[in-house]
Amino acid sequence: MKIIKIKKNNNKYKITLENNKIIETYDEVIIKNNILYKKEIDDNLIKIIEEENKYYDIYNDIIKYINKKIRSIKELKEYMNKKEVNLKLQEKLITDLKNKNLINDNLYVKAYIHDKLLLSNYGINKIKENLLKLDLNENIIEEEINKIDPEDQQKKLEKMIIKKVKSNTKYSDKIMKQKIINYFINLGYNKEDIIEILEKNNINNTEIIKKEYDKLYNKYKTKYDNAQLEYTIKQKLFQKGFTIDEINNIVK
Repeated sequence: MKIIKIKKNNNKYKITLENNKIIETYDEVIIKNNILYKKEIDDNLIKIIEEENKYYDIYNDIIKYINKKIRSIKELKEYMNKKEVNLKLQEKLITDLKNKNLINDNLYVKAYIHDKLLLSNYGINKIKENLLKLDLNENIIEEEINKIDPEDQQKKLEKMIIKKVKSNTKYSDKIMKQKIINYFINLGYNKEDIIEILEKNNINNTEIIKKEYDKLYNKYKTKYDNAQLEYTIKQKLFQKGFTIDEINNIVK
């Protein structure tokens, strides 16, 4: 069959054969197979074009996927599995993308760490944990993690802890400290560093317990007499995690 027309249509070419059959394909396929106007084309070449189209269909799809955000090899494999790409084609695509430096796990680790340090509250432990889940080389991860300035991380953590303490409106020292420790451990910070900052900033509950006392007093003052009112307020404050000494300093 002879080619009677080749026309570009967006990022593809439409090839019209003399039997009015239309084949769509890519620049790369046309160049590779020397497909020219008026050239004869047989069933074997049509089959080759169809196979190469499958490659470039998923290849171009992947390019769009990695242009949105840098991806790891594991993420690409998961993406291709969802697209039901066979393993042989997956291997070829990954090799080609590596050769063109379009995927690079070293660059991925650097970019991921940079973004998380800049755009999130993640600590080093959380960053490392997430990178290991992506089956990235642990030596590469450690090498990049070791470049992070620990002093900068400590300053960042202290700033966040102080902000967290200031936003506390109802918890006792003990409960608040435990909540803060758990919160920042989950974000990937070391427990020892969190405790050190809490102790350094000498948190106290004076304002918080005063506010809680006023709320409870206004709530129960018409319901109980003086002795019962005092007992009730103390009991409620104790249940909220305040110590006996803290309560006695307020309720006299």
